[in-house]
Amino acid sequence: MVVSLEEAARIAMDLPEVAEGEFHGRRAWTVGGKTFAWARNFSKADIKRFGTATPPDGPILALRLADLHEKEAVLAEGTKGLFTIPHFDGFAAVLVHLKVVPKKAFREALLDAWLACAPPKVADGYLAAKRARHT
Repeated sequence: MVVSLEEAARIAMDLPEVAEGEFHGRRAWTVGGKTFAWARNFSKADIKRFGTATPPDGPILALRLADLHEKEAVLAEGTKGLFTIPHFDGFAAVLVHLKVVPKKAFREALLDAWLACAPPKVADGYLAAKRARHT
């Protein structure tokens, strides 16, 4: 099952202390004043870099990660719909093709992005509450 942009927004807004706004003129979600997810269109330069390959169509989100090691690990998993482009080289973020990413994988990636940006007290409280629900 795929994820729509509206569903992605609902999932993001269900996380603690998330605010919706804009980042570079596009829909975005923040926690603790840090943007952890945002809609990302391909620029003309991005499209040119795809060469003869067709760029993914439909909504794309960018998700900020804790660091480049996490980015490498996420991409190494080979999850359908999670990818990067040259514009993001050296930047701890991945792109999500919402039309093809499995819903569970999207939820996990979005949570990782939120955890990377959430204030420690907020993140710790969320994780503690989550553990308590599963015991």
